[in-house]
Amino acid sequence: MKKAVYWIMGERAGRIIVGTWNWLWGMPVESGGKVAVAVAEESLQSMQEAVQKLAQAVAAQEGAYKTAKNKYETKIKEFKTLEQQAMIAQKGGNEEAARMAMAKAIQTEQILPKLEEMVKQAETAVKASKDRLNRERVKLETYKSDMQNMKDMSEVNEALAMIAKVNNEFDIGSAKSDFEKAKGAVERRNLKTEALAELSENPVEKLQAEIENMTLDDEVARRLQRLQDSNPKQLPE
Repeated sequence: MKKAVYWIMGERAGRIIVGTWNWLWGMPVESGGKVAVAVAEESLQSMQEAVQKLAQAVAAQEGAYKTAKNKYETKIKEFKTLEQQAMIAQKGGNEEAARMAMAKAIQTEQILPKLEEMVKQAETAVKASKDRLNRERVKLETYKSDMQNMKDMSEVNEALAMIAKVNNEFDIGSAKSDFEKAKGAVERRNLKTEALAELSENPVEKLQAEIENMTLDDEVARRLQRLQDSNPKQLPE
């Protein structure tokens, strides 16, 4: 599916569309997670393919340049040969052959500057293409290194996210805080209950109860003492 989109829309537009799809599915590249790494890998693959195509184009350019250069050099040799043929024919007294050879030499000479200019343009274009190819290759190697660093960073981020998740799930500090709050609430309620109990108690009744308790204690002590005094003392044998 991805290759079909790239083929129809082009690589740049295709990557944008695929990235949009990822966002619509709740996986935006901006999240910096695994989706971002996957998009980066797709982009890196596209760059590798583009550099490979550029290398093939440069090779074709260089082949065409060599062909043009060889043609130019062949024409130079042809010109020199025609001039030599005209000179030989003239020395041999063959005026017609000399004129014919010289006419061809002149025609060839007329095209040489144009061929030379075209060869120079081809050489300049090939040199520029080679320079660009070298720059793109250097960039590609840089992106490859960045890709590996990105993968490593993504793995570290995943590990940190897992650590944070564990810390959040087992947040004992939060439980301690809740416990202390509950403990404080219970203690405050206990104090309030005691205060209400003290306020609701009748002081007169409390004093009367204390007096009765004291009287009862005295009566209990008196009777115990009487029992002790009424017991007959045993004489020693």
